[in-house]
Amino acid sequence: QAAAPAAAAQAQPAGTFMVALLGALLGGLLLNLMPCVFPILAIKVLGFARQAGNASAHRKAGLAYTGGVMLSFLALGGAMLALRAAGAQLGWGFQLQSPGVVAALAALFTLLGLNLAGVFEFGRAAPQSVCSAQAKHPLANDFLSGVLAVVIASPCTAPFMGASLGFAIGLPAAQALLLFAALGLGLALPYLVAGFVPAVARLLPKPGPWMHTLRRLLAFPMFATVAWLVWVLGQQSGIDGAGTLLALLVCLAAVVWALTLTGRTRVVIATLMIAFTAVLAGTIGRNIVQVPEPTAKLASAPNDGERWQPWSAQRVSDMAAAGRPVFIDFTAAWCVTCQYNKKSTLADAEVLADFDTKQVAMLRADWTRRDPAITAALTALGRSGVPVYVLQAPGKAPVVLTEILSKDEVRAALAAL
Repeated sequence: QAAAPAAAAQAQPAGTFMVALLGALLGGLLLNLMPCVFPILAIKVLGFARQAGNASAHRKAGLAYTGGVMLSFLALGGAMLALRAAGAQLGWGFQLQSPGVVAALAALFTLLGLNLAGVFEFGRAAPQSVCSAQAKHPLANDFLSGVLAVVIASPCTAPFMGASLGFAIGLPAAQALLLFAALGLGLALPYLVAGFVPAVARLLPKPGPWMHTLRRLLAFPMFATVAWLVWVLGQQSGIDGAGTLLALLVCLAAVVWALTLTGRTRVVIATLMIAFTAVLAGTIGRNIVQVPEPTAKLASAPNDGERWQPWSAQRVSDMAAAGRPVFIDFTAAWCVTCQYNKKSTLADAEVLADFDTKQVAMLRADWTRRDPAITAALTALGRSGVPVYVLQAPGKAPVVLTEILSKDEVRAALAAL
């Protein structure tokens, strides 16, 4: 079954591939509306306004940002395809399945938030050589902001790109990478157009005191992103992991503040804070990457009193043998769309009543941490990321619902059982 989608994708005509390319471009364009990407785009708008009147700088910045976005999508897609070819069970968004990556992103967004809030300036906290390089190569900042936009935006692609990314996995490498490049171009397109079309640039307000206020305001979306990443880590490593990350982030903020001091005070306090942070990381840092014991127990010992039960291929087979339909929610803590659907459609009283009437077993496949079995099940459905919602009934083909669930769609699928 897992090989079937790949074979079908390879057999598609050229016209189908062009449609998939267009879909990837539009999907990337729509990514600009997702909350994951907003903090990065807001910073880009601020930088764009700061260069008002400099058409050449706008064009160069737009190209650098686009290059960062497209190369990052190609790197992520290429890494996923290469690792899958080597036998690893990976899917789109695999970088956020690693607690270490989540913690590193939380640290990065903490630094960005502190910088925007005015706690420190790179010119005071960083060595002079670094600041000089930053001044001489401002396009590097635009390129790196494109890289950061992709890292944080990739888990939000599923609502628009679920089928296309599953389609890409079954394509030859060159064609698959073209799909990833089209997705990156779509994400970068608004900023690229703004750089080359003066009429768009003229829509922005002229530089002034508002930029100082906006910069401070943008710190809060950064801190909100940190709060979300800490919650994601809590789902992966438990409350001890989340608490450890928070403690280390406080230490990081203290170190950065200490580096803004001057003279001997800076040396003494910064040295003490760095030493304390190192000791704390060595003592409790392992909590960030641990697998909490309750999670392992939940996967093997379902509670009959709970509506949702942990997914496993064996449990699905057992339900099918008993003649009972199954609804599977493939989800992850870092998937924003998954959380929205969970709190809206899948929590609706009428929808839940329909599930009960049809005696549908409700299984949840949690992909927050890497799980080869769930990855294989997604591949068999022609998907490479979450959310995915499947309704299976004995003797019938599985029904794959849309990524952004509506109550009417779920109720109609249940009525057809």
